[in-house]
Amino acid sequence: MISMTKIRVLLPLCAGLFLLAGCGEYYEQKDDLQVYVTAIKARQNIEIEPLPKVKSYEPFTYSAVELRDPFIKSIVQHGGDVGQENTASDNGIHPDEYRQKEVLEEYSLSELLLVGTMEQEGNIWGIIRSSDGVVHRVQAGNYMGENSGKILTITDNELTLKEIVPDGKFAHVERESSLHISDIE
Repeated sequence: MISMTKIRVLLPLCAGLFLLAGCGEYYEQKDDLQVYVTAIKARQNIEIEPLPKVKSYEPFTYSAVELRDPFIKSIVQHGGDVGQENTASDNGIHPDEYRQKEVLEEYSLSELLLVGTMEQEGNIWGIIRSSDGVVHRVQAGNYMGENSGKILTITDNELTLKEIVPDGKFAHVERESSLHISDIE
């Protein structure tokens, strides 16, 4: 029988032999790698085109600061020439900037549909569906639309509101709008 001391000596020797046997394959693969590297180095170098020259930045100075903002619609006077703009100065009409906005003021009126009305305890409520499919209940005095539209009246088939819109001359005007019950698809 083999004693424990002999096993303790033979076991590491056997493990070492197995490791050395595996190294032979590594050196053979390394020779293949050396041949490949030599072949790559022997290839002819290809010239790479130089990067194109970058034009220097020229800052642009906007000189039309005093002109009317082209992104604000102007209101044309009724009865005047088509190109004649309203020359009214500040008329005291302004949206209340300190009032907490209501949920339906996040949508434009074109994104809101009046889908019905209901009466509850003498109050008439309008049923509004927003573009994301959520149904809301509103009554006179609530606000909706992006232009601070205050709901004035609600009837069986119509909701009227008064909006405050910019007039293009740094002032605001009031405009009446309405939503009608439409055919629901």
